[in-house]
Amino acid sequence: MMQIAVSLGSNIDRERNIRAAAQAIRSSYPQAVFSPVFRSVAVGFDGPDFLNLVALYDSDRLISEVLNELHEWEDGLGRERRSGEWTSRTIDLDLLLYGDGVFYDDGIDVPRKEILKYAHVLKPLSLILPTAVHPLTGQTYAELWAQMSDEQDALLTEEALSL
Repeated sequence: MMQIAVSLGSNIDRERNIRAAAQAIRSSYPQAVFSPVFRSVAVGFDGPDFLNLVALYDSDRLISEVLNELHEWEDGLGRERRSGEWTSRTIDLDLLLYGDGVFYDDGIDVPRKEILKYAHVLKPLSLILPTAVHPLTGQTYAELWAQMSDEQDALLTEEALSL
């Protein structure tokens, strides 16, 4: 079994889509746990704020199967893919971690590089996996979060959203 960490984000009908994505994960992985939900500004384009969180669950699927499953859930929630374009979306499900594996080929980006760049990815991950170690930096996610700039932290607001 591999421990899987997935980021969830939405800025179109965001509460409904975040709940629907969480339900899809919970239906397949009843043991899944979820971080708190955070509201963040859109990154890379002008658009409505996003809701973001991280889901954590165990799976015996291959990494390619996990990615296919995430794409199926996105497609089911109306995700439109535009190559190379940052835009509003109904749902964005990104594989952050696949155990402690490192995969950077064939379009796979794990551990996801956004973990180290964006508060809306790192903060929820650090809350759900504080003592886990990033496979490339050797630092815990709590340590990495402590190093994140206050400017990044200021971009986040915790939301009271029941999943």
